[in-house]
Amino acid sequence: MTARAADRARYDRATAHLDAPVAIVDLEAFDANADDLLRRAAGKPVRVASKSVRCRALLERVLARDGFAGIMSYTLAESLWLARSGFEDVLLAYPSADRAGFAELASDPKLAAAVTVMVDAPAQLDLIDAARAGGREVVRVCLELDTSLRMLGGRVRVGALRSPCHSPAQLAELARAVTRRPGFEVVGIMAYEGHVAGVGDAVAGRPLRSRAIRLMQAAARRELAERRAAAVRAVRAVVPGLEFVNGGGTGSVQHTAAEDAVTEIAAGSGLYVPRLFDNYTSFSGRPAALFAQPVVRRPGVGVVTVLGGGYPASGAAGPDRLPVPYLPEGLRYDPQEGAGEVQTPLLGSPADDLLIGDKVWFRHAKAGELCERFETLHLVEGDRVTATVPTYRGEGRTFL
Repeated sequence: MTARAADRARYDRATAHLDAPVAIVDLEAFDANADDLLRRAAGKPVRVASKSVRCRALLERVLARDGFAGIMSYTLAESLWLARSGFEDVLLAYPSADRAGFAELASDPKLAAAVTVMVDAPAQLDLIDAARAGGREVVRVCLELDTSLRMLGGRVRVGALRSPCHSPAQLAELARAVTRRPGFEVVGIMAYEGHVAGVGDAVAGRPLRSRAIRLMQAAARRELAERRAAAVRAVRAVVPGLEFVNGGGTGSVQHTAAEDAVTEIAAGSGLYVPRLFDNYTSFSGRPAALFAQPVVRRPGVGVVTVLGGGYPASGAAGPDRLPVPYLPEGLRYDPQEGAGEVQTPLLGSPADDLLIGDKVWFRHAKAGELCERFETLHLVEGDRVTATVPTYRGEGRTFL
């Protein structure tokens, strides 16, 4: 029996009492992935990206481990909810226009001490000030540095369209703009290199493309390491008491951790290891989060149909954004139908061994987005479900 076949047998036994659709997290794999992130971080603390977990119980589990510290959140409403729930260090990774949230933040000393908000332009400060509604608490601010690689005089750009602050001088000027405003304090810098951390460099069946990605990423790492260090020096000249410099992501942990200017690493997807993280040469993890759909039809030889399963991930649309049939091995989508909202045909010889009601296990393309489809995660240890915990959705929280 292969390792994957053994996992399927375990998951089927563990969830035999549960009807599909059902979602699980294999705690042995989850903990092993956490260990791997810490190993690659080489002693620097890892801030957990909540967007990639979306389950308070699992956030608490990983943050209880030495080496993990703080949360990187994705909306202001989520940040405030987590802070009210007892998480004491929450960095909002994206600018917000949540006026009601800023009014709450500025009027509550506990929330203002726990939550740091992201800015990349003075206009965002204007919005926060206009939203204070009389609140006088100092708002903790993190500045975002654009990490994109620019070549040929800026005519070629590789990287996400994020902050307008690309140069050390631009970031330092933003720091001065914040320090001139009463009611704000610059406490950190964030620089997320998504074109390195979030792009696999070993694309199956595409050796030339993979080689090009590796060359691009090597150039991007060199350029960013120099520019990030210069940006940190420039901002520290304005704000000597800077608390943290955050960088990285699951796919670049070890590279970012090697930079002296970086004080902490962000990661989250590496805990669940969704399918988009299969294509990296620098690390490998164990799939920890899976979901199962039930077989409901047998249309013919070599075909079964499962209920639902069409859970595409965010990003540029394409086959790599779809969940992948994982267990039993050897199933594939019908190219005419793909993954459907209410039914999904699956082709392959393993279909002939599946009966009505059997489970087919899938891996999502991304990590936390799976939790928007399920209210609970069943935590598996060995071949037993040892706990069932709510996702954000299960707690009535859908932030985006």
